[in-house]
Amino acid sequence: MSTTDCGTELGLVHEGHGANGRFAFVVLRTKSVWRAFRNRMASNRLHDLDDRQLNDIGITRHDVVMALNQSGALDDPSLLLSRAARERARHRFARPANR
Repeated sequence: MSTTDCGTELGLVHEGHGANGRFAFVVLRTKSVWRAFRNRMASNRLHDLDDRQLNDIGITRHDVVMALNQSGALDDPSLLLSRAARERARHRFARPANR
């Protein structure tokens, strides 16, 4: 977890209505957009890594390009990248079937 994630946990989610409920909604929406923007910027920096480094973290250059192209401008491409890394790890470290 990054320091930004920790620093933005304000605990403003309430079940109430009125000004407090609207304020909490605006804060949560703003945090969500900020997190997606920050993760998109981090995903863009993955283009600077070479193929060996990308392989070390379990993704390929194709995964990076697809995640950035498939997600919208305010969507979080890191979700697609983590899913690709999990799938690749599942296949890479799977035990061979007994014959």
